[in-house]
Formats: sequence, structure tokens, C-alpha cells
Amino acid sequence: MPLSFPSRSKWFIAVVSALLLIGLARSTAQGQSLLMGGGATFPHPIYARWIAEYQKLHPDIEIEYQAIGSGAGIREITAGVFDFGASDAPMDDAELKEYRAKRSMAILHFPTVLGADVPIYNIPGVSAELKFTPEALAAIFLGKITKWDDSLLTEANPEASLPNHEIVVAFRSDGSGTTYIWTDYLAKVSEEWDRNIGFGTTVPWPVGVAGRGNGGVATIVKQTPYSIGYVELAYALKNKLAYGWVKNQAGNFVKADFKSVTAAAAEVAHNMPDDFRVSITNAPGENAYPISSFTWLLVPEKFDDKNKLRVMKDFLQWMSTDGQKLTEELLYVPLPAEVVAKEQAAFSKIQ
Repeated sequence: MPLSFPSRSKWFIAVVSALLLIGLARSTAQGQSLLMGGGATFPHPIYARWIAEYQKLHPDIEIEYQAIGSGAGIREITAGVFDFGASDAPMDDAELKEYRAKRSMAILHFPTVLGADVPIYNIPGVSAELKFTPEALAAIFLGKITKWDDSLLTEANPEASLPNHEIVVAFRSDGSGTTYIWTDYLAKVSEEWDRNIGFGTTVPWPVGVAGRGNGGVATIVKQTPYSIGYVELAYALKNKLAYGWVKNQAGNFVKADFKSVTAAAAEVAHNMPDDFRVSITNAPGENAYPISSFTWLLVPEKFDDKNKLRVMKDFLQWMSTDGQKLTEELLYVPLPAEVVAKEQAAFSKIQ
């Protein structure tokens, strides 16, 4: 039976009142303890897990993270939209200057985990794990190697029967830390790439098809025969994507995994710069995977809200200790102990 008008009114008032009370409670909680952040998509799974586990310990605290890409993370923290940002690419000097001009303070970088980019490909009839030299990867993404049976590829893969077929290149369309890592590496190993293309979260790609996010690039490669692209290691592992080995600075072909990414960070771990902005692509070391990188949280050095300050510092401390124990479970590489010790001392810079 339809509700009478008075019944409808009472029902409506009761629902609205309940919603207002819920909203008020949420607003109060947010006013006391909500931290808003966002940025890089690569570390989103580990950040989501960290936030969930931390909130179990502190049910009165709410932390929200939006996975919108490294470029957007830098933009939103600079604009003051977020309490903290996240990026797979450290902010450059110009971005730091812009932030200081807008916010009248510095922004601090804190490494959270390690990751890597890997080359994925789809070549019908070829099941072998291919090996790529730096020269071959640069030439493919420059559009100078156009077929899979090019000598730069066949000489590194004598056991694979590579076809005389056009290569289709896939790259990220969005501003991406994954792109930053990939192009940072290419700029180090190829003078032509460095001179003509450069590196960054977005670059003027000479050839290829654009896909949004790791998922977009992976979809292009899966659905396009004879294609190649790049995705983050954790994404490749989680989605069981085949990926190739890459020749490192020492001259060894290395497959990206926990040990080889850790090896890439070993050299810098002892000499980490005070601002933590460092590139470990093309790292030295016999077993170092050459397309490895840290990812960072971007944190203002000053908080007007004392409660947000307390929560931010405590979360960072927990992240660098108990949080690191969850990294490998989610297919990320934990920070070296030397880096953890150095950044824990640096947390005191947040005031």
C-alpha cells in the first residue's frame, strides 16, 4: 500500500536526519583526522593495503588515496588540493620552485618502495623470453628498428625464430611515472633519444599507439600481434604477463625480480642524497636490473593542522617499518635498510 502523505513526510524527515547525522559524524572525523593524498598508480595496491592496515590500528584515522597518475599527483599537491602527493618521478627543480612559490614552503620526498619497468611483447609463435640490449630498446621506441627480425634483436636471441614482421609500439598516453622511468633509462643509454626525445612523465613519442595506464598498454599488447610495450613489474607479475630480459651496464642480461631490483638500489643506498631525489636506472652492478626506480611520497614540510601533522608523521614511520613487511606479498621490493634509516631521521623535517 502506498504511504500516506504524513507517513511519507515522517519517513523522508527520518531518512534526511539520519543522513545528516552520518554526514556530520563523517565531517567531524574528517576534520580531526582525514588525510587526502593521491598520484602514482604503480604503488596504489601497496598504498591501499598500508592504509587499510594502518586504519585497523587507528580506527579514528581516515586516509584516502586517489590513483590518478604521477603527473596529476604533483599537480594536485602543488595546488594544495592534497595533503600529500605520490610520484614515481621525483619533482624537478622547476616544479619544486613552483611549489615553494605557491605554498611558501618546501616539499619533501620520501621513498616508499622499489619497482621496475619491464618490456612486454606479443609475437605469435614465439614463446621464449626475449633478451633486449639497450641499443635495441632505444631503436625500437625511436622507430629505427621496424621489424622483429632486425639483427639487433636476432643476435641477442639466437634461440628464437623472430619473424619478418612490422613492430607495433605501445606507450602511455597519460602523465606517468612509469613513462618517466622508461624514458629516463632510454635517455641514459641512447644519445639520440636524450637529444631528440628526452625524459619525463610525458614525452613526444616518435612512433606507436597510446594506451592509458599500465592496463591500457597491456591491453594493446595483448590484442595486437607483433607489438611491444612497457609496464611496471608488479603489474606484469600480478597479471602474469611475459616480459623480457634487459642487458645491464655490466653487460649481463638480467630479468627484473626482487633480487635484481634490490641490486640496482644497492649502490645508491649507501650514498642516498639528503633530498632522496635519485635515479637508479642503468645502475652499475653485475646483477642490477637496469630499469629500476624508487617511488616517492611528496609531503609538505609544514602542516597548519597539528592533528594532520601527527597522523602524517606516524603513518610515515609505520610505513617505513611494519609497512615494509607487506611489500613482497604485494609484489613490490622493500626499501634497503640504509634508506629506511636515513628517511626516518628526515621525518623530523616535517613541522
